[in-house]
Amino acid sequence: MTYISTSTSPTDDREGWPPGFYVGTRVRVASDAQVDAFRHIPVAHAGDVLGRVTGPLGLHAYHNDIALTMCGPALTVRVRPGDNMMIHKAIELAQPGDVIVVEGGGDLTQALIGGLMRTSAIAKKVGGFVIDGALRDLAEWAEGGLPVYARGHTFRGPTKEGPGEVNVPIVCGGMIVRPGDLVIGDADGVLALPLERLDALLPLCRAHAQKEDRIRAANRTGTSDPERFNALLRAKGCPV
Repeated sequence: MTYISTSTSPTDDREGWPPGFYVGTRVRVASDAQVDAFRHIPVAHAGDVLGRVTGPLGLHAYHNDIALTMCGPALTVRVRPGDNMMIHKAIELAQPGDVIVVEGGGDLTQALIGGLMRTSAIAKKVGGFVIDGALRDLAEWAEGGLPVYARGHTFRGPTKEGPGEVNVPIVCGGMIVRPGDLVIGDADGVLALPLERLDALLPLCRAHAQKEDRIRAANRTGTSDPERFNALLRAKGCPV
């Protein structure tokens, strides 16, 4: 899946669209090689490399499979809380592997996605969902196979009136996500990685993994360096 462009921003020509409705076009997404490389990067490592200050708050995995991971380009959606018309449009537009990320205002009064949409998404080979809102049909999502992260759940279904926007920059659980950014998810949570920084982040993530491997090996043998933490304590005035 390769979109050729010198820009990472979606096209945004709203002429002819009614207020609140819009479907943009991604002009670039992560390359297949980048997706394959980051598929093996833990979310925690990427978050550490990004300074431990980014990532959505309050989202939980509902796919009931701790080993299931997610990695794919973001297809972004902004909806009115409790309305999923434009999420249906996003599923229609999705390319295999796309992760549909929804800004739903954190509303938990009505579900934005459910089991029927899960069936459609599996048929389209969607890579996963990240919903700043609620879902329903928990038993179907718990069958696994399709990663889904949401703020909560309710049996109350959505409306299909709009408005809504597709392929625009959004904020999902406090995390900025742009169309085409790379979204990764695992048992620890979910994170969007800026498209233009992927090549620089990859070696940093790999170096971080190697560092943790060394610390883990030392911990297992009981040979970890106590000075690692004693120096930090002394810097805070502790007499150790």
